[in-house]
Amino acid sequence: MATRAPRREKLPPLVDGFGGLLIVDKDGGWTSHDVVAKCRGILRTKKVGHAGTLDPMATGVLVLGVERATKLLGQLILTTKAYTATIRLGQSTMTDDAEGEVTATTAAGHLTDAEIASRIAELTGDIMQVPATVSAIKINGERAYARARAGEEVELAARPVTVSRFEVLARRDIDTGTTSFVDLDVEVECSSGTYIRALARDLGEKLGVGGHLTALRRTRVGPFTLEHARTLEQVNAAAAAGEPPLSLDIDTAVRTAFPVREITDAQAGDLRNGRWLEPIGRQGVYAAIDPAGRAIALLEESGKRAASIMVVRPANL
Repeated sequence: MATRAPRREKLPPLVDGFGGLLIVDKDGGWTSHDVVAKCRGILRTKKVGHAGTLDPMATGVLVLGVERATKLLGQLILTTKAYTATIRLGQSTMTDDAEGEVTATTAAGHLTDAEIASRIAELTGDIMQVPATVSAIKINGERAYARARAGEEVELAARPVTVSRFEVLARRDIDTGTTSFVDLDVEVECSSGTYIRALARDLGEKLGVGGHLTALRRTRVGPFTLEHARTLEQVNAAAAAGEPPLSLDIDTAVRTAFPVREITDAQAGDLRNGRWLEPIGRQGVYAAIDPAGRAIALLEESGKRAASIMVVRPANL
């Protein structure tokens, strides 16, 4: 009679039920979902989510919430982002980046720095931008990239975005013998929803030679930077060594991401039990922090109430 293999003991999660944020320095080739799945395995919990996707080609800052901190992700004010990127002028692709099929090649070596700077200025500030056709924007319930890859003609409407900084750090002229390209290393600071691929495409179009993105690294999302981040290898090594695997515990994450209102223990008790506080005339979402420095709730004022939009530490926890 065959014997059953012993049931594998389920190990407890590596972080407590409150959790926190894990800022990952994503490697190229990984989807945001891949990173979430890997971290679920490392941290031994299904309660991991991400705020703001990052293309597989891109590297850099990806914000993950773990355990209860997953509920913070929808409230994080991640409206500004920063990137370093490389734009190739002289070549267009189907996807506006290096992963797509080349659709046109035009010599670009004649372009002057002044011409490039002039066109970059036109793409700086409050602009209307048509997203890349392989974006994750939904059209009638289906992602644009899925329609494009199925061979459909995808037309996306222009949308307002803000490019607060678009600066050339270095220029490299490349002569292949048959044509010439110009590679630009740039830094971009922009609003959420801005596509750096689309900036590369539009800069190339304005200069009459086409353009696409060959490298992209996100250096900041809201208040979270590469200084907070660690690679998946570092996360795995920390977990294996019994070191804290998170970048910020839930209290530090809340204090980093939101304005703070200091409250008394009595007020903390009210919030933990679902009651509200008197308003103090503050706009937007802010954090209520008790005398011990613990995040109790995220509050938003309306009329005569400062009410919780998320209780970080409810009375039953």
